Amino acid sequence: MAEYTLHCFHESGNAYKAALMLQLSGADWEARRVAFFTGETRQPEFRTLSVMGEVPVLTHHRDDGNFTVTQSGAILTYLSRKLGTFAPETEAEEYEVMRWLLFDSQKMSGYAGPLRFLRFFMKKGETDDVQFLHGRLTSALKVLNAALDGRDWIATDRATIADFALCGYLFWPDQIGITYDELPNVAAWLARIEALPGYKRSEALMPSGQEPEKATA
Repeated sequence: MAEYTLHCFHESGNAYKAALMLQLSGADWEARRVAFFTGETRQPEFRTLSVMGEVPVLTHHRDDGNFTVTQSGAILTYLSRKLGTFAPETEAEEYEVMRWLLFDSQKMSGYAGPLRFLRFFMKKGETDDVQFLHGRLTSALKVLNAALDGRDWIATDRATIADFALCGYLFWPDQIGITYDELPNVAAWLARIEALPGYKRSEALMPSGQEPEKATA
């Protein structure tokens, strides 16, 4: 058994954050498929893992018993402490990383995830809800682009879990319905993440949450 089990599916940008952290840290881990699109997260068995009914869920198989963490920001923080990688090193860095984790949850992934789901998976068209989410995500991306001006990484002088949190959904711009044409700092930052040793896309790290006959790349 691997040291870490990640309950996940590759369509989830939140799951990708955790999988990318595990991958780039060289952790001993395995992906366990969650059949999200056919309702597994609503089943009682899954709710015993996560009362919130969401992925990712990380199980650390420790000598003192299994330890489970849910929510991507908490998982990234836990892994950075246990693996000693991509972590803040000072008190000031700790709060700067936390600041961007919260921004991601509230603004970046908080808008990009639902927008992608409605546009790409649900095919809702350009409804008022979609247009609202698009506008809010555009504003969040402008904040990120401005914050990256003159720097390679968002929270410190090196890659941290803050970068992995913020990028979780941004490798699917076509599915979200956005471009980075007017966001050069964001585009360059994503390229730097892709250039990290061992980087892999979500689809290469986790199985699909859709049934095989409907799964998308």
